[in-house]
Amino acid sequence: SHERICQYIAKESGSLVMSVGYRLAPEHKYPAAYEDCLSATQHFLQHLQHYGVDPARVTVCGDSAGGNLAAAVSQTLAGSSDLPRLRAQILIYPGLQALDFNLPSYHQNRGVPLLFRERAAFFALQYVQGDTSNLEEVLEGSHIPPDMRLKYRKWVSPD
Repeated sequence: SHERICQYIAKESGSLVMSVGYRLAPEHKYPAAYEDCLSATQHFLQHLQHYGVDPARVTVCGDSAGGNLAAAVSQTLAGSSDLPRLRAQILIYPGLQALDFNLPSYHQNRGVPLLFRERAAFFALQYVQGDTSNLEEVLEGSHIPPDMRLKYRKWVSPD
C-alpha cells in the first residue's frame, strides 16, 4: 500500500527507503507489529555497511499506526549503546495515545474525514486487543481507572 510513496520519498530525497511489512491487527494483536518493526530496524542498523548507508543518517518514519510504531521503535532504541543512534523520527498523523478519545482535537476534527473519533477508537482496540466489544466505554472514557488517568494526565491533557 505504501510502495509508491516510498519510491517518491527515496527519489526526491536521494535516500534509501526500507519499508517494513508488519503483521496487522486484528489477526495479530499488539505487540506483533511492534516486534516486527523493532526486529527489522535492529537488523537494518546492524547491517548498514551491507546497504551502503551512513550510520549517522538513519531516520525512521511512519504514518497513522506506523507513526505509533516508529515512535515506539525510536524510544526503544534511544537507550541502545550497541547500535547506531537514529538521527530522527518522522511521524505523520501518528496514533500516539488511546487513553482519551475526548480530547479537544477529536471534537474539533469530528467532521474531518478520514479517521473520525469512533474509527480511531475502533482501530486502537483492534490493534491492542483484537476486540471492539468495549468501544462505547472507550469513547466515554470509562476504560481507564481514575488512578491511571491521574498518573498520565500530565501527558494526555487538553491543557
